[in-house]
Amino acid sequence: MTTPAPRSVLQVFEQYQKARISFVQNVADLATNPKNIEVLQQAGIMALLRPLLLDTIPSVQHNAAQALGRLANHNEELAEAVVAADILPQLVYSLSEQNRFYKKAAAFVLRAVAKHSPQLAQAVVDSGAADALVVCLEEFDPGVKEAAAWAIGYIARHSGELAQSVVDAGAVPLLVLCVQEPEFSLKRIAASALSDLAKHTPELAQTVVDAGAVAYLAPMLAGTKDAKLRRQVCSALGQIAKHSVELAELVVEAEVFPIVLDLLKDPDPYVKKNAAILVREIAKHTPELAQLIVNAGGSAAIVDYITDTNGNTRLPGIMTLGYISAFSETLAYTVIVSKGVPALTNALTEETEDHIKAATVWSIGQVGRHTPEHAAAVAESNALPKLLALLVAEDSSEDLKTKAKRALKGIIQKCVTLPALEPLIDSPPNIQQYVVHQFAKVLPGDVAARREFVTNGGLQRLQLLNAEPGSKLREHILTINNCYPEEIVRYYSPGYSKVLLAKIDNFEG
Repeated sequence: MTTPAPRSVLQVFEQYQKARISFVQNVADLATNPKNIEVLQQAGIMALLRPLLLDTIPSVQHNAAQALGRLANHNEELAEAVVAADILPQLVYSLSEQNRFYKKAAAFVLRAVAKHSPQLAQAVVDSGAADALVVCLEEFDPGVKEAAAWAIGYIARHSGELAQSVVDAGAVPLLVLCVQEPEFSLKRIAASALSDLAKHTPELAQTVVDAGAVAYLAPMLAGTKDAKLRRQVCSALGQIAKHSVELAELVVEAEVFPIVLDLLKDPDPYVKKNAAILVREIAKHTPELAQLIVNAGGSAAIVDYITDTNGNTRLPGIMTLGYISAFSETLAYTVIVSKGVPALTNALTEETEDHIKAATVWSIGQVGRHTPEHAAAVAESNALPKLLALLVAEDSSEDLKTKAKRALKGIIQKCVTLPALEPLIDSPPNIQQYVVHQFAKVLPGDVAARREFVTNGGLQRLQLLNAEPGSKLREHILTINNCYPEEIVRYYSPGYSKVLLAKIDNFEG
């Protein structure tokens, strides 16, 4: 018969246990403050926490994992330190063995490491985490499912290869089941993970579709009051729809219109933006899909969206109008009727970033390039001088200048509203030629326009142009000059006043 250990001996172990619990709890608390991170790192905290992950006391294990997650979450260097300390295999093993509190903390560490870079996410996958996390998606506890789904999303977002490794582990059907769970936070994280999976390739998006995701996601656009869930649902559907006509049609068949257009007015700015991205990703594929959006009231809804937003939030709406207008003159006309051109022109004035201006310029070009009526609508909004200003501005990016040149060329070649073209007579030679050509096409058959061209000073400015003999510009100028009596042309030619003064000097009376 063994004799009981003296109380003094047990007290030593109890004190050691309390010290470990106190230590990991304090470290976990300290790790929440970014100011403490560097000090903890210098004190060698990684080496001290690692053995505590295998402690016999569950609360010590849990708090050690929590502290590691907070450290790894802080920056890439600390995440790399977790990998270098060979902690990941230990966490993965424990995912299948420990209680739900530890599982949540372990999944948090895996997410915190994976989020920083594709290399770190690959290290997480190489440790066997994908399979272990997928098993956690089948847990009863929604918190464990949520932590696992979150980590899976952070792995998948980096690349198609990493997303495929998660798919191969069997994550997609279980994520679709998580979307159907009653907890909103779990629904959000699962929808976000599906979005991260679907975004990379048509094949991955098809895998998400084949698991039945669209049928469960689409009704949530109208069926939930949770703004964060609506954000993720719009994002996931947009990531699916962007890849192909077939996938976009599957999303449309789930009856997302006109509900998604109503979300363009949602109080939550991220819901609005993600809804606009979803509309854009559908509109870009075919004239039929663009027409479907227009029939649902999409043109007016997008114009209102552009008017009410700014910056990068405005961008998907701007591009949607361009995609709709690009397909046909009829679709472009719906954008004009919906007052899309003034909205785009205002965006051109208000926005400061070149990539947004470039998208706006492109969209204006798509509206105006179809017929004289379309070009007139653009000209009447005073867009042409603004496009020219962006073309000649020294601080405009090359992409912006290229798009401005193409838009101007396309609109000018259709424009017969000559007063709108007159300010462009002095534009750079690569645009000037097209401007003068339009006058050469219209003036010979229009007496009123010929008179107005003289009274507005257009004919005089034309004579000041420096056109190379034999050039197309020279040909167009001669065509215009031939519309007028020779003495009128001579009167507005440079140096003619000197000729008249010389005649006065030589006149003897």
